[in-house]
Formats: sequence, C-alpha cells, structure tokens
Amino acid sequence: MKWIMYGVLVILTAGSWAMYAKKGREMDAVIQKIAVLTDKGDLEDVPKLQSMRDSMEGEKTFEGILLTFLSAGLVGIIFVVHGLPFFAQRLTHAVYDSAEMVEKDVMHDARSLKAQGDFEGAIKAYRQAAVAESLNRVPWMEIAKIQKDQLGDPAAAIQTIRYALESQEWEVNDAAYFLFRLAELYDEVEGDRATAVAIMNQVIEQFPETRHSANAKNKLRDWTLADEVPAAVAPEATDLIDEEAAFLARLREAEAAEESEDPGHTA
Repeated sequence: MKWIMYGVLVILTAGSWAMYAKKGREMDAVIQKIAVLTDKGDLEDVPKLQSMRDSMEGEKTFEGILLTFLSAGLVGIIFVVHGLPFFAQRLTHAVYDSAEMVEKDVMHDARSLKAQGDFEGAIKAYRQAAVAESLNRVPWMEIAKIQKDQLGDPAAAIQTIRYALESQEWEVNDAAYFLFRLAELYDEVEGDRATAVAIMNQVIEQFPETRHSANAKNKLRDWTLADEVPAAVAPEATDLIDEEAAFLARLREAEAAEESEDPGHTA
C-alpha cells in the first residue's frame, strides 16, 4: 500500500512537471507570435493573443503551485519515512555503539567474569585490558582489588601495584594514585607503618609543590598524632587500680568488724 501511494505521487508530480513545461512552451509560442504581428503592424489579432497569453500565464502559475506542493509532499514523505530514521539510526550508532564497543573491548569481559565469580579469569582479562590501554590505571587497580578482597592475598595486590608502577612512565596523577594505594595496603592490611611512611616520603620527594605532596604530608601528620595519643588507661595501670580497690575494700571490712566487736562503740 505504501509503495502504491508513492507511485501515485510520483505520477502526479511527473504529470504536473509535463503540464508545466508544455504550458511554458505554448506561452513562448504566443509571445513570439505577438512580437511578429507587432513588427508587421498587423495588430488586429494582438489583443486576442495577449488575452490568451494572460490566461495561459494564470494556468501556468496554478500548475507551478500545484507542482510545488506535490514535489514538496513527495520529498517530505520520503525523507520522514525513510531518510530521517536512517540518519537517526546512524547517529545513534555513532554515539552509543562506539562507546559500547570500546567498553567491551577493554573491560567488559573482565567485569563480566568478576560478576560470575571467575576471579582468575577476570584477572587475566584485566591484564589484557591493561595491554590494550597501557595508560589506563583502572585494570591494574581492579586486579589488586580482586587479589586483596576476593582472593585474600594482599601480598599479591602489593606486587601487582608495584609491577604496574614500575612497568612504564605514568602521569603524575596516576603515579601518585598508585603510591597512595600502596601505602594504604602496607599500613592497613600488612600493618607495616614504616614502609607506608617511606612511600609517603617518596611522594613528597617525587612530586614536590603538588597537591599529592600536601596530601602525603597530611597523612604523615595524622599517623604521627595517632601514635602519640596515649591509651586512656594502660593495662598495667588498670591492674594496679584493681588491686588498690580490693585492698581498700578489705580494709573497710576489717574496720567495720572491729567496730561491731567494741562494746563502747556507739553508732
């Protein structure tokens, strides 16, 4: 049905073009005849020809308007039904499909394997993603996270971050990020505050006059303050307090017993 409608519109448009062209040729012939008669001085038929020319000009104008509407309608219908969806689809694919392809090529498979519980497979896929995008730190950090959280192997996580850090030249933000995560692993997981402090000092020396250096100094200050705060009551002090309290209690009991045995004692 759709193609029948298109065929009818095409036929009407083509017919209008033919009528418009024919009317133009007829007008040209009348105008030429008027010019010839005028040159000869034979003006008897000129008014009749001029009237015919005016009539033909009106018909041509009407046919031109009709042709414009038919042509615009045909082109508009074809564009809306076929052209617009085609360009919209191409634009949609250009915007979304390209991003999906990049995501799938880089880390889609790794995240899928991790969600399925295949952590070793996910690590392998993340390593492939790290090769595909050598300046992307995310795959390395995801590997370290799986090793620490899912596999319970913080030592492997530390080795992963060290390998990533030393494998190539990183941008300042990426290198500092690796070092901070490494310090956290040593301090919070391994309990190695000395190594964590050394890494923070490395950040200060390696990236002076940067926000990373300032953050490292703040971290060192926090650690120092935490170490300097004494315990509310040391275990030894608690033992002494308990012994003293017990002694005083026994002393009061003894005094109370003596007073109750003394006949001259009055309450």
